[in-house]
Amino acid sequence: LVTPRWLAENRNSVKILDASWYMPAAKRDPRADYHACHIAGAQFFDVDEIADQESTLPHMLPRAEVLAAHMARLDVGFRDAVCVYSAGGPFMGSARVWWTLRALQHGGDVFVLDGGLARWKGEGYPTT
Repeated sequence: LVTPRWLAENRNSVKILDASWYMPAAKRDPRADYHACHIAGAQFFDVDEIADQESTLPHMLPRAEVLAAHMARLDVGFRDAVCVYSAGGPFMGSARVWWTLRALQHGGDVFVLDGGLARWKGEGYPTT
């Protein structure tokens, strides 16, 4: 768990992932929210897409090679340090992505931004 200040000071040494996800009742589109406002340099990690698409259950872990292919498209290497945040509450999607990366043995450190996008913005850090 890292603070916005830590991320601002270390942003050149970590890959940043926006893992925003909302419950269906919220009727929000996390990808549209990402395009409207995100931390500069962040890539959108689609929790619905980066999952086991053959399972009848939602958000099941993808196979390691599927995760690796998605991470490569997001320009995240196996040993890269990653910082994950969410816009829909402090940990909604970010904790899930943290767990996914740890469970599938991502080779780099994985951090979660404490307070997510709301705290980042609240402390005056820039977004795009």
